[in-house]
Amino acid sequence: MALAALSEPAELGRPLVDKLARVVALTAPEKAYLQDMQADFATIRSRGDIITAGYTYQGIFVLNRGTAIRYKILRDGRRQVLGVFLPGDFIGFPGGLFEKALYSVSSLTDAVVCAISFDTIFELFHRFPRLAAALFWLTSRETALFTERLVGIGRQSAYERVAHLLLELLVRLQGAGLADARSYELPLTQELMADALGLSVPHVNRTLRRLRDEGLISIEGQRLTFNDVDRLSREVDFDRAYLRLMIQHHAGALKMVDDLFNTSLAGQDVDVNVFANDVVTAQTTEIGIMQRLLTQLPAK
Repeated sequence: MALAALSEPAELGRPLVDKLARVVALTAPEKAYLQDMQADFATIRSRGDIITAGYTYQGIFVLNRGTAIRYKILRDGRRQVLGVFLPGDFIGFPGGLFEKALYSVSSLTDAVVCAISFDTIFELFHRFPRLAAALFWLTSRETALFTERLVGIGRQSAYERVAHLLLELLVRLQGAGLADARSYELPLTQELMADALGLSVPHVNRTLRRLRDEGLISIEGQRLTFNDVDRLSREVDFDRAYLRLMIQHHAGALKMVDDLFNTSLAGQDVDVNVFANDVVTAQTTEIGIMQRLLTQLPAK
């Protein structure tokens, strides 16, 4: 990775701060810590690997600019896209937390990332319990994303899968400030969409054409516009609730986290390694189930 020759670290660190601020009301010290821990920036060229499966990493990454995908290459060369990363997302949960990375992450565009060591993350757990809780909540949303993909692959038609993915991207890109009320620059090619949904490229192409012919979407170049978001959401059973997290509404959970991290029970400190393991277990299980299911499905 080439070091990023950038003079605005505060601006680069803002996507992560803004993302966590949507989950929990951040204090000034919490915002300052999030900015300060983002210091080791690097530029990644388009299609460059940020994480390579099989390698060992001593931390995780934040995607500060650009877009990226998590993927796995099967033994016969087939690729399964497991997720899309947007600015402000953590990269390395959960695959990078094992002895060797389970999955690869590659940039789709020129990108900027920031490396954050595990020591820094554990220090965050100790010093800022509400930030630790926010990370836990965000990981829960990742699990919800995998669950929705499992439902789509297991039970939805190609039409429903493609439309659901497009609507999901709309909500996520809006949260990252990269989409307006009903349009965005499509970050995925038809090949990537096919690899994410367990479909063939021709089937994705036919489905997009059908959505256009029905007047539900318009595509000009890479710009995708929804002509009727509500109608399409109803037709494919898309409910954006799984993309919304507001931990500040759970006052009891916040108090429990504060008690857990700020006091010692029976004179013993909290084991942050156990906490980190609990955070990623559910997500890892979801990814494994999706991979096994996809390998058993014929391409459509």
